Amino acid sequence: MNSKINVGIIGGGQLGMMMLQEANFDIASYTVLESSSDCPASPFCQNLIVGSLNNASAIEQLAAVSDVLTWEIEHINVEALIQLEANGKKIIPKPSVLKMIQDKGAQKLFFQENNVPTAPFELVDSSMLKGVDYSKFPQDKIVVKTRTGGYDGKGVSICNKTDVQNGNIPFEGSVLLEQFVADVLELAVIVAVDQHGKKSSFPSIEMYFNAQSNLVEFLYSPAQISVDVETKARQIAENVIEAFQSPGLFAVELFLTQSGEILVNEIAPRPHNSGHHTIEGCVTSQFAQLNRILLGQELGDTTLMQPSAMLNIVGPDNVVGGYQLENEETWKQQNDVFIHMYGKTETRPNRKLGHVTVIAETFEKLIERAEYVKENMTIIPS
Repeated sequence: MNSKINVGIIGGGQLGMMMLQEANFDIASYTVLESSSDCPASPFCQNLIVGSLNNASAIEQLAAVSDVLTWEIEHINVEALIQLEANGKKIIPKPSVLKMIQDKGAQKLFFQENNVPTAPFELVDSSMLKGVDYSKFPQDKIVVKTRTGGYDGKGVSICNKTDVQNGNIPFEGSVLLEQFVADVLELAVIVAVDQHGKKSSFPSIEMYFNAQSNLVEFLYSPAQISVDVETKARQIAENVIEAFQSPGLFAVELFLTQSGEILVNEIAPRPHNSGHHTIEGCVTSQFAQLNRILLGQELGDTTLMQPSAMLNIVGPDNVVGGYQLENEETWKQQNDVFIHMYGKTETRPNRKLGHVTVIAETFEKLIERAEYVKENMTIIPS
């Protein structure tokens, strides 16, 4: 009898938790590295190593008990992973991909070098803004991003062009200036690549963001786009991931402009908020797909079984500390609403506490039902 494959996951947040909920424990065992022993993934893994995700020794400790490593968050010690890979450890995706993704400027340069359509940009230090050629930024707004450290909408600001020209931006150090593209439809395509290089993508997802927090607020699939646009979006997403030459699961965020152009915005080299609906909506979820990749299996069927929507459950502005989902048991009794709470002990404004998936037979019924859920699902103090 063959021994089980030992999988190591760097990060024990909700993505690690949902990956473990879809794990095949008959053929694999899982060890998680996380800084807190009460992280969302801890009830589901066989072993938990408590340590910093940026501590090379902790990552080496995880690697020592793992046949293959992956991660569920980008802000980790990539140099430690590069060294481990050089020493023969299997790491999916490749650490070189993560190193590039960690730097939004390097990611943009990668797009440029590989002829990936993306919005015009400039890389500059915040102290040198007055010397930039602003002719590539025709709009009266410019998107400013920190090159490193941003997450969940943090590190991104839409600024007035005049303020940027005068050096008045909310970030210091190396920044990415990006052309503001007005009135875009935001799409995502989840692309999977197995250990033999075979690719498969999930149907396009249409996303809507909260204007204040920049977090995904509401999304649905299939995206309401033409067949031609769907085909083009998935082809562009698969092409850019092909350039990585790496196995893994990748979320490609796209802009569809008013003129019909498709631009790649950013890529996440891990399961992504935009793919949570796949748990109930698709034959194979994004989390089950990543498990298949890590275990060396063939990719699963990505067919969308029925129209699906996802809404994030986030902490409201007026509740801090202990919390509960109002009428949670009643919601759980609905056969078209699926609650996923992440087991976080405390809430704070805009903190992701869970998500809810809504399914329906038709797109029209889906939107009606999802709007009802959005208006009536509430976090209250416990």
